[in-house]
Amino acid sequence: MVFIFRDKSIINIFFLILLSIAVHAQLFINAPILMVNNNDGFISMLLAKYLTDISPTFLFIAYQLIILLQAIRLNMVLSDFRMFQSTNYITAMTYILFTGMISQWSSISAALISNSLVLWIFILLSRLYNNQSPRTLLFNIGMLVSLTILAYHPTAILIMVVLFALAVVRPFRIVEWILLLLGVLLPYYFLTAFLFLNDQIKTILNYSPIFHLHYPILHPNLWVWINLAYLMMVLLIGLYYWQRYNNRMVMQIRKNWSVMLVLLLILVIAPFLFEGAGMDTAILSLIPLSAFVANAYGYPKRLFLPNLMFWAGVVLIVHNNWELIKK
Repeated sequence: MVFIFRDKSIINIFFLILLSIAVHAQLFINAPILMVNNNDGFISMLLAKYLTDISPTFLFIAYQLIILLQAIRLNMVLSDFRMFQSTNYITAMTYILFTGMISQWSSISAALISNSLVLWIFILLSRLYNNQSPRTLLFNIGMLVSLTILAYHPTAILIMVVLFALAVVRPFRIVEWILLLLGVLLPYYFLTAFLFLNDQIKTILNYSPIFHLHYPILHPNLWVWINLAYLMMVLLIGLYYWQRYNNRMVMQIRKNWSVMLVLLLILVIAPFLFEGAGMDTAILSLIPLSAFVANAYGYPKRLFLPNLMFWAGVVLIVHNNWELIKK
């Protein structure tokens, strides 16, 4: 099955659609759940206001479109930056496949929508190396990070990723660091001014992330741990193949992979750090996770291991669908 997506033919988009429908087959019976928390940013507020009474058919189509567009966009970005030695649809396949691994990832949530903003931030960070106008770009990155935090508060952890990227990709220049921080602060400056002028300054905490150490898995069971163990196993295999081929790449691509690695290490802990965050928040790590696991699907010349990983994932997804249907 994996060999289909190793081809760069445009017809693979059709196969991605079929894969997405198959991975989320249970949505034909149970419409996607709308996961809303009014205290985690503007996206949840908009979801609660406009999608609460929407028909199940629309929610099903909306969910499929979101993950398909994100998967294809991620695949295009990594191909454009030449982060793999060949052009294919493996990364998109991996992204779609993994959305069926955790039950909360089969819902429409602020975290899922925020993945589009996370990918946008990564695109801008990847353009920092040898950029002709780095100061403008850094200010824009800071602005985008700040707006992303306002949209979904647990993405506040992205500030650490951006600071690391600037330290690794660019030589140290104090002006660039100041511009980045000014970009981060500016949206909150205007928000604070707006709330002050409207005598609502006491509500400022509603627009800020609240740190709260907690355990995000509320109802753990054996199958949850099996799914997480599978994701960890394929990630380790992907990291092995990435490390094996990383030294053959040019400096800019290696720096992009370094940013992607930090993105993975930082986002994977986000569900543990913020109030109201749960396993739905963990989907923020799906972009870097898919990128690294795609190495394990794409690089081996013999297809035994990639096919074994794929079909093992399919077995878990079939079980997950069955459990969701029974509820």
